[in-house]
Amino acid sequence: MQKDQSAYRKSYDKKELLEETIDSNPMQQFQTWFYEVEATDGVEEPNAMTISTIGLDGFPKNRVVLMKKYTHEGFIFYTNYLSEKGKAIAANGNVCLSFFWPNLERQIIIKGNAEKIAENLSDGYFESRPAGSRLGAVVSDQSEVISSREVLEEKLAALEQEFEGKDIPRPQHWGGYIVRPVSLEFWQGRPNRLHDRIRYELQDNLDWKIERLAP
Repeated sequence: MQKDQSAYRKSYDKKELLEETIDSNPMQQFQTWFYEVEATDGVEEPNAMTISTIGLDGFPKNRVVLMKKYTHEGFIFYTNYLSEKGKAIAANGNVCLSFFWPNLERQIIIKGNAEKIAENLSDGYFESRPAGSRLGAVVSDQSEVISSREVLEEKLAALEQEFEGKDIPRPQHWGGYIVRPVSLEFWQGRPNRLHDRIRYELQDNLDWKIERLAP
């Protein structure tokens, strides 16, 4: 089975990315782009990002997670600490994030180090989630092999009865990470494949070095 996709063509001509108009701080530039994609139709979850880790088997692995907050320090997401990605981060905190916003012909590639956030911050976010999502975090031994979906549904039904009318505490194996960036590359599609690529790299003095990369 095969399908030749070499005939697919698209012209990128919606925006531009120029040194004289970008912000000197990459997190501020990220915020500018994020606000723009939020205000533009075409992306249902602009906070969806791919995170790449180096697994315990030595292979890189990508998966999409949801960014729940960004600050001047970095990007925050939540997961099971005992999941495949959690174990990978525990062994090697160097990760890569990427955002792709096709409606504006943009992507951002972020290299950084992931570390757990404070427990009280994880508690606060967990308490803000709907009850079903909180119970789902308790039920799922994320990334572990299970015999069937019915196993999950039965565990969920039992927990729904156990916690009916009660608070649902955050499991200690579930919480947030912050990815503190050391490099952010902003990519803007341009005509004739001469795309704009601007990279910010963190220096030892905590300033950001800005460079243009060939497309």
